[in-house]
Amino acid sequence: MTSNPTQPTFKSIVLCLFFAGFLGSVDAQQRRVPAGGRLAIVADERLSAVRVAPALSARLVQRLSRGRFVAIIASTRAPNGIKFFRVKISRRRSGWIQSDAVVSPRQLTDDVRLLALIRGADEFERVARARVFLEHFPRSALRPRVLLLYAEAAEEAADKLSRDAERKLEKTEIPSDGAPEFSYFLNFSGLDRYNRQGAIFIFDRTTKQFHYEGWACRELVRKYPNSPQANASREHLESLSKINGR
Repeated sequence: MTSNPTQPTFKSIVLCLFFAGFLGSVDAQQRRVPAGGRLAIVADERLSAVRVAPALSARLVQRLSRGRFVAIIASTRAPNGIKFFRVKISRRRSGWIQSDAVVSPRQLTDDVRLLALIRGADEFERVARARVFLEHFPRSALRPRVLLLYAEAAEEAADKLSRDAERKLEKTEIPSDGAPEFSYFLNFSGLDRYNRQGAIFIFDRTTKQFHYEGWACRELVRKYPNSPQANASREHLESLSKINGR
C-alpha cells in the first residue's frame, strides 16, 4: 500500500493534542492542596458555593470549580438536614460548603457516590467527573466502570463535535490554497474543553468525523482484561485501528 504523504502531519497534530491534554492533567495535579485537614475534591460544581456559615442563605465567600482541592476541618448539619463541611480553600481563606459538592478518597463510599454523579451527567460532565474519579480513586474497584463511562462519553461527544465543527467550518470559510482542511477540524475550538479534561480526538478525513482517541479503552484492556467492560473497549480500539489505517 502506498503511504499517504500527509500522514506524518496528521500524526504530529494528534500527538500535539495528546501532550497538551497530558500537560493539563499535570497542571491539575500540581495545584496546591490546603494543609490542616482531610483532602477533598470538588466534584459537583452546582453545589460548590463556599459560604460564611453552614446555611444555604449565608453570604457567598467563593464558588469553586470542579477538581479544586479543599481541606475538610469540621462538619455540621443544618436544621433543614443539609450537611456542611468547613473547608480550607487556601492558607488564608475558609468557609462552609455543602458536603454533596465534594468527594474524598479517604471516605469509604465516596467512589460510589461519584460514580452515580458520573452516570447522571451529560457527555462533558461525564468526562470531567470521570477524570476526577480516575485521578483520585486509583484503588477503587469501580475503576473499570468509570474508564468505560469516560470512553463512552468521549465518543458520544465526538458525534456532537463532528456536527458542530462541520456547521461552523463550511467550505466557503476554508481557502482552497491554504492549510489542509483536516487541520481546521482538529483546531476546532469546541475540542478545547475536552482537551483540558484529557479527552483527545482523532479525525477521520473520509467521513469528516471525530472519534475518541481511546486512552481509557487501552487502560481498561491493559489493567482489567477480564472485566465485563473490556470487550466494549476492544471493539472501540478495533474501530480506531481501521480509521488509522485509512
